[in-house]
Amino acid sequence: MKKRLVTVTGSRTNTLKHFLKYYENLVDEIYIVVYEWKGYSTFNEVKKITKQFPNVKIIDRVVADKYNWETVTKLYNRIKLLHPNDWWIVADDDEFHIYSKPLNQIILDCERNGWQMVRGGFVDRIGLDGEFSELKDNTDIFEQFPIAGFFRYPMSGACPNKVCIMKGHIELTSGQHYAKINEQTTWRWQGWNHPLIATVDEYNVQVHHFKWDSTCVDRIKAVADIKTDYSYSTEYQQMYDAIKLNNFKIDIYDERFMMESNIKNEYTNWNKLFKIIQSI
Repeated sequence: MKKRLVTVTGSRTNTLKHFLKYYENLVDEIYIVVYEWKGYSTFNEVKKITKQFPNVKIIDRVVADKYNWETVTKLYNRIKLLHPNDWWIVADDDEFHIYSKPLNQIILDCERNGWQMVRGGFVDRIGLDGEFSELKDNTDIFEQFPIAGFFRYPMSGACPNKVCIMKGHIELTSGQHYAKINEQTTWRWQGWNHPLIATVDEYNVQVHHFKWDSTCVDRIKAVADIKTDYSYSTEYQQMYDAIKLNNFKIDIYDERFMMESNIKNEYTNWNKLFKIIQSI
């Protein structure tokens, strides 16, 4: 049984090299779906980057609606079903997981206990002084975004929950926030204590989110301008307005955001934050 990772990439490629380098020794295979829309493609850039990593392959190339996050989730579900009984990591290409225990131990314990998924939540990473920094190719991504906290949900109401590790047959809901089991979504009280979910206090994932680089404000505005439900455009507009109100920076002193500075990897206030995430 192999450990596999799948990611869908498309709107940018500047995190992809960092992403593949981070995960290449954690899993046996990495599958990439290149998501394109009319008049826009990053396929050649993705192809160039992936050549540097022997266990990475482009598994599909898809043309669909611009910024359709529901389609992205469908792609994750379809690719996972290629190996329904294997273990998968699902992560967008700006999501870097930090596991509460070594990944191999988590999977072994899941097998022993009959669990089929492990849950987690977002930790937002931002540049010095709350700046949307330019992402450099050859400098550790964690060092480039040394401030960690939780600002996206307070600013826009974006769901911070994630299903991160799972058997391939587990169906994810839009945004990969929850799973659907027997037509029931694992949301709040319906999900955190579900018998197929690893005990969350002991087995969980910090999803460090490197969305917030120098390109993100334009990307957020572009998604907002789509004005569709499948792109969560209302949420993105709210996020854009909040960033604009603060002169296109994140207020790192806002107590709601629980910011920590000079964070290399783990967010040290994670246990407190994860309790908050579980309540949302």
